[in-house]
Amino acid sequence: MRHDLLLFDLDGTLSDPLIGIGRSINYALSYLQYEPLEMAQLAVFIGPPLDETFHAITGEDSPTRIEAFVAKYRERYAEVGYSENVLYPDIPEVLAHLSESGIPMGVCTAKRQDFAEKILTMFGIRSYFHFVSGGDIGIKKWQQIESLIQQGAVSRKTVMIGDRSVDLTAAHRNNLQAAGVLWGYGSRTELESEEPRYLFHSPQDLHALL
Repeated sequence: MRHDLLLFDLDGTLSDPLIGIGRSINYALSYLQYEPLEMAQLAVFIGPPLDETFHAITGEDSPTRIEAFVAKYRERYAEVGYSENVLYPDIPEVLAHLSESGIPMGVCTAKRQDFAEKILTMFGIRSYFHFVSGGDIGIKKWQQIESLIQQGAVSRKTVMIGDRSVDLTAAHRNNLQAAGVLWGYGSRTELESEEPRYLFHSPQDLHALL
């Protein structure tokens, strides 16, 4: 079956955001009197929504406290964190080839839409995507995809491409096909447990989607 649209995750799939996200998490933690974490400890939090991340790190349940963490995180991220981001090797060339083939592409990320737009524009790859769906506190990725289906932007022939299990489960919950990528932050075990249709080892492998 030919896919009618390729729906990409951003963090850990198109680019490596660890430095910007990690430093911004620690900025929020330090401001609210928590000990900062080592960058290696923060890698596991690339992908999940920010409210879940700060709950997991601090154990805080108060929505007000969680919102305070997210606000301080975004304060730094908006100023500098978004730019502390690196495209994975070969991504621009692969996106150009996929775009030239005529297959439409979109982005579905837990990151807020305005941040995602800035990052894609910074890398010069925004024009490859027909739309960018961003998330926010309390919004799950499966709900983002559900909304895209309702809008007619995504269909059951779309494939969701991501590096974490949350990307694959969001696709499967909406009866979309899923592709896992192994150059991001999800392990092979994490991705294989979700039984994706595809499992890619390098960006060049994405050509198989054609």
